Amino acid sequence: MPYTIIISEKAVRELDSLPQEIQKRMKEKLKVVRENPLHFFERLHGRLDFKLRVGDYRIIADIRESSSKIEITKVGHRKNVYQRH
Repeated sequence: MPYTIIISEKAVRELDSLPQEIQKRMKEKLKVVRENPLHFFERLHGRLDFKLRVGDYRIIADIRESSSKIEITKVGHRKNVYQRH
């Protein structure tokens, strides 16, 4: 059963600020990872959340296996997406 994708309001704003081509690539990648997210996402070192690479951009998410949900919390360029705010 595919996972449900939930996108935080902050992540929606960040996604909307990216170039159209990057947005399209991210949306296509998310369609693929819904079936088996742990195959594509990689756990961040020293943290509980995961990252998904899309070129030079990253999608940061919490994956809840028990409820089959992927909650996207942050989207951005790799040089600054890992900074905590």
